[in-house]
Formats: sequence, C-alpha cells, structure tokens
Amino acid sequence: MRKFQDGNTPVQAGLICALGAFLLWGFLPLYFKILENLPALHVLAERIVWSLPAGIALVWFGHRSSEFRAVFRAPKQLAWLCLSAGLMGLNWLIFIWAAQNGHVLEASLGAFITPLFSFSLAAVFFKERFSFLQFIAIFFTTLGVLNQAIFVGKLPWIALSLCLLFGSYGAIRKKLVVDGRVGFLLEVLVLFPFAMAFLIYSWIHGAPLIADTVRDSALISLSGVVTAGPLILFTMAATRLRLSSLAVMQYIAPSIQFLVGLLLGEHFSISYAATFIFIWIGVALYAGAALRQNRQVKKNPH
Repeated sequence: MRKFQDGNTPVQAGLICALGAFLLWGFLPLYFKILENLPALHVLAERIVWSLPAGIALVWFGHRSSEFRAVFRAPKQLAWLCLSAGLMGLNWLIFIWAAQNGHVLEASLGAFITPLFSFSLAAVFFKERFSFLQFIAIFFTTLGVLNQAIFVGKLPWIALSLCLLFGSYGAIRKKLVVDGRVGFLLEVLVLFPFAMAFLIYSWIHGAPLIADTVRDSALISLSGVVTAGPLILFTMAATRLRLSSLAVMQYIAPSIQFLVGLLLGEHFSISYAATFIFIWIGVALYAGAALRQNRQVKKNPH
C-alpha cells in the first residue's frame, strides 16, 4: 500500500487526512449528546483514558516507537507538547459540555471563527501574508461576534474559547516536527494521570468507574477510537499543508455541526442568524482569498 509520506504526494495525502478529520469532527456532537446523562468531566476523563490504548496502538503499528523515544531527548519539543496537551484537554471539556447542554450551534460558531484565528496566528508566527480580502474577512467576523454580544445579549464564550484553544493548538502542532501519532500519544500521556486521579476520586465517592448502564459503558469505551481518528488525521494534515490551506478546509466541520444543532432543535433567533451571516460572509471572503493565493503560488512556485 502506498504510504502517505511518499515524497511526490504530500499535499494529496494532507488533503485526504484533513477531509476525513473534519467530516468526523462534524458529527462528533451527536456522540456526546448521546452521553448527556454523564457529567462532562467524567466523559472527558474517560475519553483521555480510552485514548491511551488507541494512541499506543497507533505508534506501535505505525512503527513510530523510535520517534516516540526521540522526543524525550528533545526537552523543548516535550515542553511544547505538554502545552498542546493542556490546550487539547480544555478544548475537549468545553466541546463535550456544549454538545451535552444544547450549545452545538455556538460550538459550530467557534469552529467557523477558528480558521480566521488560525490564519492570524500564521501571519504572526509563520510569516504568511494578509491580503486585503482577508482583512475584510476578519472585519466581518468581528462584526458577527459583536452582534452576538450586543443584540443577542450574550458573549459567545463557548465559541471564543474553542476558537482560541483549537487555533493555538493547531499553531503549536504546525511548529513541531513530530509525527501526528507520536504527538497524540504524548499528549494523552500528559493528561492520563489527571484523568485517572479524577476517576478514582469519583469512584471512591460513589460514582461509577465507567458508567451506570451497559449501553453507556460500551459507548464511552469507544471514545478512544472516536477521538484518535480525527485528531491523528488532523495532525498528519497539519504537517503536509500550509496552515492557510488547512484553515479553508476547516469549514467542513462547523457546517456539519451547524446542521446538527438545527436538527437537535436548538434555539435560532433572527439576531442569532445575523451573527452567522456576518461570519459566513467573512468565511466566503477568506476562503476566496486563500484559494486565489494558492492558485498564484502554483503559477509562480518560485
């Protein structure tokens, strides 16, 4: 079977990985909605614990054991991975809580904003240039957030938190030259002791170690696979694509999440719709600018 890392197909491999990741993330709220009878912190802890065997399997069967050991000889990379682990854990917790408590639409709003935030980070840390259209796109996105705060009467803290956390996470992983499977396992290892401590403490005080029912236990035991799949695909894509190109494809996940939120019957007022309209205008402008920039790069590769 042809490997993703073949020298002549890195971009194609990155596109495939990114598409798979964002499709899976798009439907992820439905999984956590099914587990809404369990506390978000408990679901998070279980997700971390069950992600450990998934991460070990990915590194072992992917023949990345030597790369895994090599990271421990690079203190700076290890420190950055500890930071990215913290960002990942907080992102997971907020997203789980949002899915369980009827805030899928706001979570999708955060995912719509994230690509623009990611490009802002790319401009600062990776020296990617802003175009005029991209400045206008960020302006419309800002209008959307202000509309949500002023006319809807609620600062979209879920959206802004997810945007900040995931955008920063993506920038750190772009900075690191670490295989996606290796990085994921290391991040889970950082979080694992905290997750186990929480579960044991909860169990001592009467909570179930996994879940109360067979159905919930079976579902939550799949959280490692549900988590590892899209995250590994994303980190593999992040090392093969420009951050701006990856940001364009991120619109797949929030589009699906937006539809999921509507199907779940979440409140969607006219003022709320205006927020999304501003964001969508920004998204369209930004995507158009990024695609035009990519075409120019292809025409003038040097």
